[in-house]
Amino acid sequence: MMPGQIPDPWMTAGSLPSVGPLAGIPATTLTDQLKLAELYSLGAVLSPLILNRQAKRPFDVNIKGQSDDDEERKKRRREKNKVAAARCRNRRKERTDLLQKESERLETLNSELKSQIEELKSERQQLIVMLNLHRPTCIVRTDSVKSPESDQRSEQSD
Repeated sequence: MMPGQIPDPWMTAGSLPSVGPLAGIPATTLTDQLKLAELYSLGAVLSPLILNRQAKRPFDVNIKGQSDDDEERKKRRREKNKVAAARCRNRRKERTDLLQKESERLETLNSELKSQIEELKSERQQLIVMLNLHRPTCIVRTDSVKSPESDQRSEQSD
């Protein structure tokens, strides 16, 4: 390599000079940094995800075609998304509250109907007891009693 010539980043670590401002930096670190610098110079071609595999989000690399308008558009889109997400959360909360109130109303109605069923069962039982107590003393007149057969006969004759 000639003096003043920039070292090839693909050069082996042992062939780098150890004089000048780069002295003291291990050759392998220098080679890795040069390789990384070359990758950054290819940023328009490579995806930011490739350049930063360890990070959860890509680098904020300004690609040549990207301008302040793109940044403003992204900002507006994020703001609209933020508002839409808040609206969605509010609607979901309102729906949950509505369903909770409806559930409470139906539970109250259910308990009222169950108590009404118990009251009706109790009344039925009392009526059966009263009927059984009255039966021995009751005189049933045959002309006032209607059987299902007599109802059918009267309907057919009409």
